[in-house]
Amino acid sequence: MAHEQRCYRVDVIWTGNRGEGTRGYRGYGREHEIRIVGKPVLAGSSDAAFRGDAGRHNPEDLLLAALSACHMLWYLHLAADAGVVVTAYLDCAEGSMVADASGGRFTTAVLRPEVVITADSDPVAAEAIHVAAHKACFIANSVNFPVRCHPRIVVAPV
Repeated sequence: MAHEQRCYRVDVIWTGNRGEGTRGYRGYGREHEIRIVGKPVLAGSSDAAFRGDAGRHNPEDLLLAALSACHMLWYLHLAADAGVVVTAYLDCAEGSMVADASGGRFTTAVLRPEVVITADSDPVAAEAIHVAAHKACFIANSVNFPVRCHPRIVVAPV
């Protein structure tokens, strides 16, 4: 693939001013909106552990979702190219983060995709495609912590 640069734009708007701005750490809300032209608005906040609204998306959830979705989309693309017919895909991904005096960071993410393929598809190839999908994933290639993949391939009955 030739070198190609793409740009993405997102507007993040803080909506948590409760009348006093950030006068005190406990006095303002962490609510915000994530807006991308032509797409539904995402209601965001910080994690509940950081005084956020647990009912809203937080950056940590969105990072893990981006890793999982990127891997899935590459997997589906490469499976189609390889003649592996996927009929279902579910990933129960988990990420670990540490918070300390310097802030915090993710230390690992584990993807656990369960992939259902047709009986006439090759399960060995289906599993191997996960390695190629991981290598191709834009998001996994952009983070500074390990992203592991533990797939489970299920062959649908005839």
